[in-house]
Amino acid sequence: MIRALAAFSAACIVVGAPCSAATPREVLIQAAFRTPDKHTAVALVDRAIAMAQRQIAADPGNREALMQHAAGIGYRGKLTRNLGDAKTSRRLFEALAKTNPRDPEIQLLLAGWHLDAIADVGAFLAGAVIGAHSGKGLAALDRSVALGQGRAFFPGFAAMMRIRQDKDDIARARMLAEAALVGDVPTMLDRIARRDAEALLVPLRAGDGKAAAALARRLLPFGDLAR
Repeated sequence: MIRALAAFSAACIVVGAPCSAATPREVLIQAAFRTPDKHTAVALVDRAIAMAQRQIAADPGNREALMQHAAGIGYRGKLTRNLGDAKTSRRLFEALAKTNPRDPEIQLLLAGWHLDAIADVGAFLAGAVIGAHSGKGLAALDRSVALGQGRAFFPGFAAMMRIRQDKDDIARARMLAEAALVGDVPTMLDRIARRDAEALLVPLRAGDGKAAAALARRLLPFGDLAR
């Protein structure tokens, strides 16, 4: 795997077991980027959902817990092909976006909901079954970058999602990846995005959209899981 969670505590990188003090966000990051099999990934996602639910019960307005709860349900729906989870996560993302319209992370999650579904099963089926829409996903993706305040996370993930969506969108993906390369990296996700943008720029600078799209599919969350 090209990336590494170098900033994660060594105690948390024990194979298959996040440390007991991990947050829902950290558990989801481990599930998405450090887990080689689907069964373990689903177990970690379930754990993150349960952690977030406990936080919400104690503090119903906890924005971070609400966001990670929604993300966890979306991830579980993606991993298990559960239509109920997919529809629930969209409803939660849209409610969060309505409450926090200038939150770039929520916009990125909403973009991922639409674009991941299309990447997984195709535009027609994703649209017909759960209402995923490319235009809505790309619009949310653009909003996330515009609101991202110079962090590497948003243009880095946008570059990967765009080239995965369209292997001929090389110029836009390259521009986003270049922005990620010089973006701020205050969090673990920003460091992952910068590392992945650097890798993605190799085929993008060579004008090889097909190779860039294949690499993006591997670099995005759960891309290395055994199929």
